[in-house]
Amino acid sequence: MSAPQAVSKDAKVVVVGAGFAGLSAVSTLVQAGFQQVKVLEANGRVGGRVCTTKPFTRNIIELGANWIHGQKGNPLFQLAKKNNLLSEEADEDDLDDYFFKEGGKQLSDKLGEKVTALFEKLISKASDSKIDRKYRSLSLGDYLDAAFAESSLASSGDGPRIFEWCKRNECTNEAASSLFEVSAYQLSEYIELDGEFYNCLGPGGYQALLDYLMKDLPSGIILNNKAVKSIQWDLKPQGGSNHPVKLICEDDEIFEADHVIVTVSLGVLKQKAATMFEPSLPQSKLTAIEQLGFGTVNKIFLCFNERFWPEDCEGIQLVWNEGPEDKSVYTSHSEGEAWKETWYKKICGFDSVARHPTVLCGWIAGREALHMETLQDSEVKDTCLRLLRSFTGWSVPDVSKVLISRWGHDSRVLGSYSSVPKGVNGFEKQKELGEPLPLQRKASDSKPLQVLFAGEATHENFYATTHGAYLSGIREAQRLINHYSTKKK
Repeated sequence: MSAPQAVSKDAKVVVVGAGFAGLSAVSTLVQAGFQQVKVLEANGRVGGRVCTTKPFTRNIIELGANWIHGQKGNPLFQLAKKNNLLSEEADEDDLDDYFFKEGGKQLSDKLGEKVTALFEKLISKASDSKIDRKYRSLSLGDYLDAAFAESSLASSGDGPRIFEWCKRNECTNEAASSLFEVSAYQLSEYIELDGEFYNCLGPGGYQALLDYLMKDLPSGIILNNKAVKSIQWDLKPQGGSNHPVKLICEDDEIFEADHVIVTVSLGVLKQKAATMFEPSLPQSKLTAIEQLGFGTVNKIFLCFNERFWPEDCEGIQLVWNEGPEDKSVYTSHSEGEAWKETWYKKICGFDSVARHPTVLCGWIAGREALHMETLQDSEVKDTCLRLLRSFTGWSVPDVSKVLISRWGHDSRVLGSYSSVPKGVNGFEKQKELGEPLPLQRKASDSKPLQVLFAGEATHENFYATTHGAYLSGIREAQRLINHYSTKKK
């Protein structure tokens, strides 16, 4: 790393955002010898869409990012393993999802296993580019419906209802209001790493990984409560300043830089990109921001004084007679707002929570998740209790504490993670989003690499994941390192 060190001492770099993308970028730059680096974080805490908290007991709850997606080739898994931050692997072979029908009847375990196994097989075909050619232009929802119709399970009584639950559950993976909005074939660009998901890290949760990335950073390098209002770039030397980039914060403090790495969420870019940058972003980048999907997924944590569900129950899953992922229902409601009256149908179920034997977590995605955010905690809690009691028929006690995420209305995020809508070339748009400014294809005497972009939505293969965000930050830091290494030579 010696080549860039001497030159990089004079390069001023500002990183916007202290999530995984921002922290991996600044950590990589500092290790390479960059000495004039600052991180501007809008919140009073680091982490971005990672939010590790302890609302119920001394044990952690992940209000945001929850999983390490895969093991082989996953740098966050390797970091966690190397630093003993992984939880001990629990034996979950004896744990089952309990599927309950609307009206209080528990469905057959075998039928549930058959339908969910078929669903996973169909998703794998889409992910591995093995999807039949006739399905490639379809939405993910249309593809799944058409493929399921060819199975004997489609006429197996409650099979279609469980399949509808699978689609509703998949909406949380895609951060989508409906799978009928998501591309089927473009799913193949996403690379799913081998190995089990870790749905919970060790006692420190995701915060422990953030702390590891920050442990060797110089004091004062991260400035909290520093929201950036505007980024002026391609500035010409004037008034003694030779820096091409100027960042103006909401408190009117100004930072000058040679390079800025922007790691704000795609949700923030969708709202502010048109006015945040001066001069305006190229049309190709604005189009990418507009066309890529960015949805909301929320969690509803219910804490009880005592456990009422069986020890072998991993989750209580809700199967409706007619649910929000049924295409006819979704289409008929798309022009109006009747769906707001039944927003709770988008709750897939209530899953057990690691280290919290008396806590359940409900998942909800899309427009229903956004609507849920506008309701009082008490209304959401009462609705969840009603669902648990009516579906299971069990004696469900009152909730002692509730914790609800509201990522869609968080002005510093405005959603959860990205997806590729139907009809959009995700690989192309993600690449456009990650292209640094000024554009290399444009002949110019401007200083290179003034504005760089990182974050999960800029990663063509690992979008919507923490390791995608982490790797994108390293990618942009390495771009600067390579630039100065070449410049020195």
